[in-house]
Amino acid sequence: MGIIVLTMKASVIEMFLVLLVTGIHSNKEMTKKIKRPKFTVPQINCDVKAGKIINPEFVVKCPAGCQDPKYHVYGTDVYASYSSVCAAAVHSGVLGNSGGKILVRKVAGQSGYKGSLANGVQSLSLPRWRESFVVSGETTKAYQKPSSVPGTTAQPVTLTQVLGTTPEEGTHTTLPKPPLSADSTTSGPRPQPVGHRSQEPDLGSTTIYANSKNRPCANPGDADLWKRGLVLLDAGFVPKEELSTQSLDPMFRGDPNCKVDLSFLIDGSASIGKRRFRIQKQFLADIAQALDIGPAGPLMGVVQYGDNPATQFNLKTHMNSQDLKTAIEKITQRGGLSNVGRAISFVTKNFFSKANGNRGGAPNVAVVMVDGWPTDKVEEASRLARESGINIFFITIEGAVENEKQYVTEPNFANKAVCRTNGFYSLSVQSWFSLHKTVQPLVKRVCDTERLACSKTCFNSADLGFVIDGSSSVGTGNFRTVLQFVANLSKEFEISETDTRIGAVQYTYEQRLEFGFDTYSTKPDVLNAIKTMGYWSGGTSTGAAINFALEQLFKKSKPNKRKLMILITDGRSYDDIRIPAMAAHHKGVITYAIGIAWAAQDELEVIATHPAKDHAFFVDEFDNLYKLVPTVIQNICTEFNSRPRN
Repeated sequence: MGIIVLTMKASVIEMFLVLLVTGIHSNKEMTKKIKRPKFTVPQINCDVKAGKIINPEFVVKCPAGCQDPKYHVYGTDVYASYSSVCAAAVHSGVLGNSGGKILVRKVAGQSGYKGSLANGVQSLSLPRWRESFVVSGETTKAYQKPSSVPGTTAQPVTLTQVLGTTPEEGTHTTLPKPPLSADSTTSGPRPQPVGHRSQEPDLGSTTIYANSKNRPCANPGDADLWKRGLVLLDAGFVPKEELSTQSLDPMFRGDPNCKVDLSFLIDGSASIGKRRFRIQKQFLADIAQALDIGPAGPLMGVVQYGDNPATQFNLKTHMNSQDLKTAIEKITQRGGLSNVGRAISFVTKNFFSKANGNRGGAPNVAVVMVDGWPTDKVEEASRLARESGINIFFITIEGAVENEKQYVTEPNFANKAVCRTNGFYSLSVQSWFSLHKTVQPLVKRVCDTERLACSKTCFNSADLGFVIDGSSSVGTGNFRTVLQFVANLSKEFEISETDTRIGAVQYTYEQRLEFGFDTYSTKPDVLNAIKTMGYWSGGTSTGAAINFALEQLFKKSKPNKRKLMILITDGRSYDDIRIPAMAAHHKGVITYAIGIAWAAQDELEVIATHPAKDHAFFVDEFDNLYKLVPTVIQNICTEFNSRPRN
């Protein structure tokens, strides 16, 4: 019996030794695999910014087509990390339009980045940024293997798994693991500037590993990231779904749903007093707190007025809410009169310039704060501001009571200053101590970019010419439907000699001027002229009609007016439309082509201003024309708002 027991013990010991040796061997094999990971060079999209990738140096593959202007680049040779990686590579000449592999190296932030046009890419200027990068074509660089991090069990993940790309056969590059910061295992998430809607830990200095039931995240802030699917940054990349929605730095933020260029004109006159001036500054700070300030969202500057206006800071001075609040706190009162009209003129001429940070495509908004009433006139200055593309808001605090109205320079000044008298653009506050209640209503209004685009000077700063097909194929009944469409569009505009002017041409083989821009100066007169227009009948020479309209209508357009042509036709032209259309575009006439029934889509796209999808429309029946009215109006206003005003 004893011999059997000894034999069994020997067998167990022998088995244990075999398993031990096998385990050691397997562990060595696993260690070899971990020590020699191979990562496929990832392909990224054109819109991926360098700041999204935390590695100090990395290789990526860019697709074709990254020279498109929508992929923004900031700087020349050395680029701000807010730039598109691939577009910067095209700009620098390292990458052609067909794409390819590039090496990207992070460098220190610069105090300024100068824009330039190179290799078909226009880069933009930027005052300063926290991080920069340079690009080169050295894609064969041998990287060191990732160093092991003690105390972790996370397995390496290939970059193609992280980004969701397809491995490229035969091309393997090992990328370095970002160093683990000394405090990453002991400290919580870094504090973020006040005023941002969501607070996230800074990912630039912490390696975050896949969590599991028995492995806590590196620091408490990582748990939230794990819940949102941010599993592994070993290879230096944020997962693909995070690239489009998350940022690595507060400066990258900004609410894209509120992308406006915002100017506050604050009252610094002597009559306001120090106490109310402090309340006004607190109101601005509350606005800054409520807005998510950043390059992709709203930007805000401040002009203070008294006898004369002065810019406290412009749109590009402060790129986050906390910096903005700090700057507001430092504003000191100027004193003097309340020359609001002079301040609005100053903003129109100086504030919304490219040099001061105006982004061109973002709506321009000026919020004018007035204690009581202005000491000069505002109507004319406000009209010119609106015609320059500025949405004017008025906040009047403690306005004139009945026995004070005799002192008001311009009665009903707020309604004369804003675009509409429906209350959207003007707020009347009874007491300075109630001003804080208007923070949220005002923020909601200035962020309503759709409404801003269609309720301002796009309605009162144009010479609008209709070119109407009166050919035989239209018919008398359908011609009346077309005229109703023209009337419905015209109703949307503010019509006067100084606002929008309307003209009309009817054409067949021949053309006739129904009425010119200077014929009628009121909306009722214009609508009556449209209603009584007689149907002509004949052929369809659209090219000749465009030339006629350029000569008889738009040649007499005012220099400061936008020139809009809306051409309506139901068939293919008998003559060439290409050269006349090019002439219209060359002369700055923004052309909308409306096709009905048998109209040729290819002709509509040639006639229409680029892009055709925003300026060419088609309906299959005359009775469906009315459906196009809101779309055409919206596009007219959006187009106006998107054009740089400088």
